[in-house]
Amino acid sequence: MAPEANSAARLDRTLTYRLHLVNKLTDKASAEGYAQEFGLPVGQARCLAAMGNFAPLSVVELAARSNLDKAQASRAAQALAQRGLVAKRASGSDARGVVLTLTPRGRRLWARVMELIGRRNAQIFGCLKASERRELGRMLDRLIEHARA
Repeated sequence: MAPEANSAARLDRTLTYRLHLVNKLTDKASAEGYAQEFGLPVGQARCLAAMGNFAPLSVVELAARSNLDKAQASRAAQALAQRGLVAKRASGSDARGVVLTLTPRGRRLWARVMELIGRRNAQIFGCLKASERRELGRMLDRLIEHARA
């Protein structure tokens, strides 16, 4: 078998497979942390984090910023609103749309969620030197830009 065919057959050595594996492993631990510390499912925690960083947001923008589909983001926003963490108001530019922002209570929880995200990042990437983390960050930014093009 040719070397390139052999290496192509090794799924576990492809970059996409390994990126997906890192994602799954970190998502599982993050989901457990959100549930234990805040009683939040991962989708709601992602939406809360996105709103705290990028609000005001429409549901479509929230979905994009939280890496969820529109239906998931809508359900998460509704659940967060029911908990008094998110305020919804009618959109000035879309008669059917809403604009989402965090309430004062939501901002306090957002700060705690961001602390957890910081701890999780330190755990996940702590095996890398600071220079390696910066380089990985630059490479990920390039990959994201390339994938979006």
